[in-house]
Amino acid sequence: MIYGGLFDSESKQKRIDELEVIMKDDNFWNDKKKSEEVIGEYNYLKKLLEGTSALKEDIEFHFDNLNSESPGVDVIKFAEEEWEEFGNKLEELELKILLNGEYDKNDAVLEIHSGAGGTEACDWANMLYRMYTRWCEKNGYKLEVIDEQAGTEVGIKSVSLIVKGVNAFGYLQGEKGIHRLVRISPFDSNSRRHTSFASVEVTPVVDDSAEIEIDEKDIRVDVYRSSGAGGQGVNTTDSAVRITHLPTKIIVTCQNERSQIQNKEKCMQILKSKLMKIRQEEKEAELKALKGDLKEINFGSQIRSYIMCPYTLVKDHRTNAEDVNVDKVLDGEIDKFIKEYLKEKGI
Repeated sequence: MIYGGLFDSESKQKRIDELEVIMKDDNFWNDKKKSEEVIGEYNYLKKLLEGTSALKEDIEFHFDNLNSESPGVDVIKFAEEEWEEFGNKLEELELKILLNGEYDKNDAVLEIHSGAGGTEACDWANMLYRMYTRWCEKNGYKLEVIDEQAGTEVGIKSVSLIVKGVNAFGYLQGEKGIHRLVRISPFDSNSRRHTSFASVEVTPVVDDSAEIEIDEKDIRVDVYRSSGAGGQGVNTTDSAVRITHLPTKIIVTCQNERSQIQNKEKCMQILKSKLMKIRQEEKEAELKALKGDLKEINFGSQIRSYIMCPYTLVKDHRTNAEDVNVDKVLDGEIDKFIKEYLKEKGI
């Protein structure tokens, strides 16, 4: 049986061989960040090839049996039962392989901002934060929190974090937009139903080699006192940094590093990533800026609804993907929605 396209492993094996050469270099560990990226890509490709190989073997086994002169009833029945599982495995591999956008393989900056709803919205933003954290844990992605603003009473006003791992941006790009929650409020003594909103932004992280130049006169740098959890130095030094890019009005903040210099470097990296994304969108003639598809964080603008009362349902309004188990989704089981978005996008 001849394979191509999805099962063509030649190019992937070639890249694995290239990475192995890089990993054997005596200076490989001199740049820890780069080393981790190489190892991550290597492990990802190895796992991908192993999955492809196993699927090929299964298909060939059943194909040979079904094409024998007199396939047994048990063989036919078994093949029929296995068909759905084959389909699921094939879809998963296809999504991984077809994540071939310019920045799909990159780390991602994930930002969550509470919207209309006050205390409710801050709690909702925190629930989304937990949902994405759990998704990252289940899929082997690492998280680095770079800025977090606590809510006045509960939850968070906003949080910015970097999701690290192969295809982080590719998988999470479809989460960008307004997320709506409908539930009986735990903060309402009359147990009334409330609707809350939060926005999610996702940007690919670009490395220092990206051809983006930022003129110093185009940015405003504000320094302020760090807040939130941390070690020595937090709340005692003005180390947190906020950078505003004046032409685009993009604002980036970072307070997790120990020094003002480190926080500024991180801000500049994220700002460069956001500006690169704008350039990409312009190049693709999408005619929108980085936040162009983020509408007002309020009624009628959501990409997905999470309804806990009077019935339970999570529905993506772009793809019509649904799941009645809201608790499972909020515990990080969002792969269904990610896959449907990528299929709808037609990657």
